[in-house]
Amino acid sequence: MTAGRMIRAWVLLLAGLCLPGGVEAQKHKDVENIGRRDINKGSWNLYSLEKEIEIGRQLAAQVEASSHLLRDSRVDGYVNDLVQNLVRHSDARVPFTVKVIDSDDFNAFALPGGFLYVHTGLILEAQTEAELAGVLAHEIAHVTARHATKQASKATLFQWLSLPLIFVGGPVGYGIQQAVGLAVPLSFLKFQRGAEREADFLGLQYAYHAGYDPVALVDFLERLKDKDKEGRLAKLFSTHPMTKDRIRRAQKGIAEALPSREEYVVSTSQFERVRGYLLRLQQASQIYEPQAVPGPQLRRRTQELDE
Repeated sequence: MTAGRMIRAWVLLLAGLCLPGGVEAQKHKDVENIGRRDINKGSWNLYSLEKEIEIGRQLAAQVEASSHLLRDSRVDGYVNDLVQNLVRHSDARVPFTVKVIDSDDFNAFALPGGFLYVHTGLILEAQTEAELAGVLAHEIAHVTARHATKQASKATLFQWLSLPLIFVGGPVGYGIQQAVGLAVPLSFLKFQRGAEREADFLGLQYAYHAGYDPVALVDFLERLKDKDKEGRLAKLFSTHPMTKDRIRRAQKGIAEALPSREEYVVSTSQFERVRGYLLRLQQASQIYEPQAVPGPQLRRRTQELDE
């Protein structure tokens, strides 16, 4: 085999195994089969579901050791009920454990194996239950599509396939390493974008299947992007970049895959009560939060004698 053919063979092998299909996010349009379909059929993953759950449990312990959990039964119960309802209307194959983090960040995230965390700041920022449900359904979709362990599997595979290059010297070995070095970072970037698009598409389906207005997620993210002037959303958008293209794809997915309905759930009295309760807690914590003292406080001796 010539050097050129060897290079092309390695690049094609890596690309074929590390790159998702160009239509990955749009291939599961059978909304009526949610819960009965296998959205991971044909995908390659080194991790069993049991191993994935164990990894998630270990990561969850680290998260909880470094986070301030709210531990409020009223809020925890509402968020858990909301998530479990969405899970029942999803393609989930693992149980979900839900915790609320007391934080002003507008964020939620899911770990491998179904460990989902919701920040109180996200609940307060959502204007309707449908908006909150849309964000949580997106996180559930990352778990159902097993994005974390698929990404880890591809990284491991790349390490395996790179080992033979050590034994190839001279111009041929250098040429292969150069070709692989250019191909793999690009493939991982595309996988990450593809995973976000797939989570968007599946999450919209799950929210829709649970009865919520799927457009609420698009409205929520557009509003957050427009109002972010202080950088408070940096953490959310660093892991969930919101671009015009992504919004357009979400809108297209709604139009093409989700049949219109006469009625959708937009909000509920439970959401309004919990959001109002959190708002009162937030206001109370601000009132009683110790104020910084610029310097020592002095009192005249005459004041002491008068008391």
